[in-house]
Amino acid sequence: MKKWLLTAALAAASFTAHAAYPERPVRLIVPWAAGGDTDNIFRPFAQVWQKHLGQTVVIANVGGASGTRGAKEAKDAPADGYTLYAVHDYIHSTYWAGVADVQYADFEPICLISSTPSVLTASPKTPWKTLKELLDDAKKRPGQITVGATLASTSHFFPALIEKATGAKFKYVSYEGLAPRMNAILGGHVDLTDSNLTQKGKVEAGQLKFLAIATEKRHPEMPSVPTLKELGVNVVYDVNRGIMVPKGTPAEVIGKLGSSCAAAAKEPEFAQAMKLQGTDVRYMDRNAYASWLKQNDDLNRNLAKDLGLLKR
Repeated sequence: MKKWLLTAALAAASFTAHAAYPERPVRLIVPWAAGGDTDNIFRPFAQVWQKHLGQTVVIANVGGASGTRGAKEAKDAPADGYTLYAVHDYIHSTYWAGVADVQYADFEPICLISSTPSVLTASPKTPWKTLKELLDDAKKRPGQITVGATLASTSHFFPALIEKATGAKFKYVSYEGLAPRMNAILGGHVDLTDSNLTQKGKVEAGQLKFLAIATEKRHPEMPSVPTLKELGVNVVYDVNRGIMVPKGTPAEVIGKLGSSCAAAAKEPEFAQAMKLQGTDVRYMDRNAYASWLKQNDDLNRNLAKDLGLLKR
């Protein structure tokens, strides 16, 4: 009888501890520097998410090693729901390209929140006004046109797909995240980079040039920019961002994170913030996100193989 009472008391205490979650602020690891795309998407999300979660969500920028330093810190954190991980497609590409030993399967998915279409962007110091002019030049000067990219991340895979589709050959210059890449292209230190519609103002001011967007159809935010597909380059590409937690996080905690994430993703305030980031709200719950992650991982492995980057 005493043993039964003790077991029941421990179970009740455990349930109470999880039911009370979160009892203190939670930390969201963003594996890129402040001011970059990923940071600028998760900060407004954290603002609306914390209202539904019931505790402050503190952004922790842990950059370095093509985003893998932050991924490793998140993986190694206690599985108690107080360290969360802001992830995007780089988790697949860096693993298959051999840059990282951390993969998506090391985490538990919570939710997908957004999708950002990629735009092939040129320095105003370059001579091209169209994608055709760029490709013609690239074929005349293989390996001489420079692309600012983060090694093995989405900003590397996107132009590499254009290379594969067109036969062009670029020279890659490595930068850690969008902010330093944008500084490089604005300063004319590289010719091309992968950016997005957040740079619309700089394009309108003549500081950058959008050559083509990687969507199925022209984007309503900037309908003057042609798609790669309509220009004969069959490449569609976007960057998708979501939330994960370390393996072993209690089911009750995952449930609380999931329900609050769903509520936050529906907030008009978040949709408006994403519009300013050239990003579409794209919500998936835990189950849908888990299935999508598996498909995306397979896709990235095949891409890495096709691009000659597969190291596993």
